[in-house]
Amino acid sequence: MANPQRPSKLRKPILVLAAASLLVLSAAAPALAGPPTGDFAVFSQCQLKSIVENCIYAQATSGELQIGKDTVPITHTITLQGGSYAVGGGEEFVGAVDGETLSRTSQSVPGGLPAVVAYGSLSTKARQTLYDELVEDGVTGVTATIELVGNPGISLENFAIQNEVALSLPVKITLSNPFLGSDCHIGSTTSPIVLNLTTGTTTPDLPNEPVTGTPGDLSVVIPSELIEFSGYELRDNAFAVPTAEGCGGIESSIVDPAVDTALALPSSDGHNNVDLKGTLKVAAEEAVLASE
Repeated sequence: MANPQRPSKLRKPILVLAAASLLVLSAAAPALAGPPTGDFAVFSQCQLKSIVENCIYAQATSGELQIGKDTVPITHTITLQGGSYAVGGGEEFVGAVDGETLSRTSQSVPGGLPAVVAYGSLSTKARQTLYDELVEDGVTGVTATIELVGNPGISLENFAIQNEVALSLPVKITLSNPFLGSDCHIGSTTSPIVLNLTTGTTTPDLPNEPVTGTPGDLSVVIPSELIEFSGYELRDNAFAVPTAEGCGGIESSIVDPAVDTALALPSSDGHNNVDLKGTLKVAAEEAVLASE
C-alpha cells in the first residue's frame, strides 16, 4: 500500500490524471550503481539524486517549423531530456546531465540555398560569384537546427489538461551551408526565439488563426512509476522571429540582409508557426534510481 506520509514523485500527473489510478511510491529507492535500465533506460540524462522529482524524456518525430516565408518539415527526431521539480506552486526544469537538453538535430530546408538567400540582395560581385559556384557544383543544401539558448520552462499539469503553456523553449535556429558560414543563426542568447508550446489552443495575432494541440493518449506503463503520452501535438503560432546574424562570416553585413529578404525577417507574431508531434515519457526519479 502507499505510504500516506510520502508525497508522490509524479505529483502533477496525479493531480490532473486521478482517473489513471497512479499510486504514490511506498518507500525511498536505493541508489543506482549503474545507468537506468529496462523501461527507465531512456532517462539516463536525468539528474538523479538531486532536487529532481520527475524524469522527462520527450521525442518530436514529426511536425514543422515555419518562420516568415519558409517552412521546414521535422523529419529527424528532436529529443528533449532532463527532469523537473515542484516549486512555489509551479514547476522548474532541470537540464540533461551531459548538457544536451535539446538535441541539435538538423532538418533539411526545402529549396536549399535559393530559398534562404535572396541572390538579388547580395551587394558584392564576390559573394554573387561564390553563390554561383556553389549552385553550379550542386552545393545548395541547407539545414536548419533548433538549438536551446536558455533553460526550458515546463508544466506537466498544463500539458495534461491542455491549459496555457506546457513547454517554453528559448532557442535560436542555425542555418548551415558553406555559403552561410559556420555561425549563421536566427535568434541568440540575448535575443532568443521563445516557443511557448501548448497542447491547448493558441492566441496568435492575425493573419494566423488559433490552433489546438493535444496531449495524446495517456498510458500508465508502471503504476506510480512511469507514464507515457503518445501522439502529443505541441503548438505555437504566436511567436516573433528576429533578423539573421552571422551569415557569411566576416561578410555578414552583406549576407544577413539577403537572408532576411528571402525569409521575410524580422517576422512578427502571427506570421510563424511550430508544430511538434511525438511521445512524452515521465518517470518518478526514485523509480529510475531503483531500476536494475
